Amino acid sequence: MNDQNRSNEAQDEIWNVPNKISAARLVLSFVVFALIPMQQYWAALIAFVIAAGTDWVDGWYARKYNQVTKLGRVLDPFCDKILVCGVYILLAVEMNGRFPWYAQIAGWMAVVVVGRELLVTVLRSMIEGAGGDFSAKMAGKLKMWFQCIAVGACLVALALQHESPEQPIPTWLFATVIVSTWASVISTVHSGWLYVQIAAATLRPGQDGEG
Repeated sequence: MNDQNRSNEAQDEIWNVPNKISAARLVLSFVVFALIPMQQYWAALIAFVIAAGTDWVDGWYARKYNQVTKLGRVLDPFCDKILVCGVYILLAVEMNGRFPWYAQIAGWMAVVVVGRELLVTVLRSMIEGAGGDFSAKMAGKLKMWFQCIAVGACLVALALQHESPEQPIPTWLFATVIVSTWASVISTVHSGWLYVQIAAATLRPGQDGEG
């Protein structure tokens, strides 16, 4: 009976509130992925905003109530990567040929985003395995903000164009798409390079995992 209680307590600790929120974000991600090809851009935007918002909620809750778990440290960034990478890929398909090359999420931009996330995942494993610190940096947080703004602006632009193909996209929205998409790419590359530098310093011969 005691073993059963300990097992239930461990299960409750693993699937605590923050991890359940992260799991819900993963489910919402696939909802977004289904809505975009169906050209339900407004619904996709709402689902994306909710999903992206839970990224802040689960982290805040875990820190405030001391519910940080090993599963959460893996699940939270995994869900973030699935959401952002998947949406960038789908938007690259949807926007191709419908907007000027400089005012859209292009295929190569999606490749940069996916490549950066794969690289950071490998570096995280190497650095934490060496005993280094790989906590979220401000550059990574800014990158996420720019990516979310770019996705939101692109979904609004697609929705308006879908509703009224003959009407031009409002100037403010067109400018927002341009600035946010390019800012997201620049910040993605910049934050990736910073993590490479951290990895190089942590894994440098003679460091022994320190620093």
